[in-house]
Amino acid sequence: MQGEVSEMPGSLPDSGTSTAAVADAPASAGSEGATLNEESRLETASAEARVEWAYETYGDSLVMTTSFGVQAAVMLHLVTRIVPRIPVVFIDTGYLFPETYRFADELTRRLDLNLKTYVPAMTAARQESLHGKLWEQGLAGLERYNRINKVEPMDRAVRELGAKAWLAGLRRSQSGSRENLRVVQPQKRVVKVHPILDWDNRRVHRYLTEHGLPYHPLWEQGYVSLGDWHSSAPLQAGMTEEQTRFGGLKRECGLHDATGRVDFQI
Repeated sequence: MQGEVSEMPGSLPDSGTSTAAVADAPASAGSEGATLNEESRLETASAEARVEWAYETYGDSLVMTTSFGVQAAVMLHLVTRIVPRIPVVFIDTGYLFPETYRFADELTRRLDLNLKTYVPAMTAARQESLHGKLWEQGLAGLERYNRINKVEPMDRAVRELGAKAWLAGLRRSQSGSRENLRVVQPQKRVVKVHPILDWDNRRVHRYLTEHGLPYHPLWEQGYVSLGDWHSSAPLQAGMTEEQTRFGGLKRECGLHDATGRVDFQI
């Protein structure tokens, strides 16, 4: 099944001091991640320098992902100032909040994103008819749900776009499962690059404020992490950010874990 590709017109807003876009395609692209010296340098580099390194290394084989989540505008703005036409992969599970679809439309137009929307091979209606509500079937059900709705579409995107590396907005402060991540980290046949890995919430807020960028509208209702409507909850007293996702059973949706399948790229 071919991924649905969405392109929407728009213009990048004036954001004050801008980072020059990388205009010339790099001469070569790596495939094994960073060398030890590069890793050491990238650990202390700025987010912009990490993006520049990724593009210089992987060129047109570089993509980025977005879920149009709470703080998505940070990565989308930061990256596209440097690589304006980078493919932006968006996995539309069919179960997103209505506010997320409207937020995605707003940012796509405002930042002139080269959006590539991928959907599951199985529709939501067919899934529920055959398997019931998988997200209500414990950890095994959640993992099956994530394979169908997130991992398979992302794997297809990687194959169709010829991606060797992808930029992801993971941050160490978000959860225990992310606190030991490296800036450059191989995941099966692709390399993940995390430009804002060492940013905290205060730094994220400062970036959004400095550039006049919005939080997801559900931020005002207490959501600190967003995915599908049935697996995301507002932050309540005594909860951690991790516990607002998947009923506290797990943190990751599968995209940032190796699948273990030999026929998958991620």
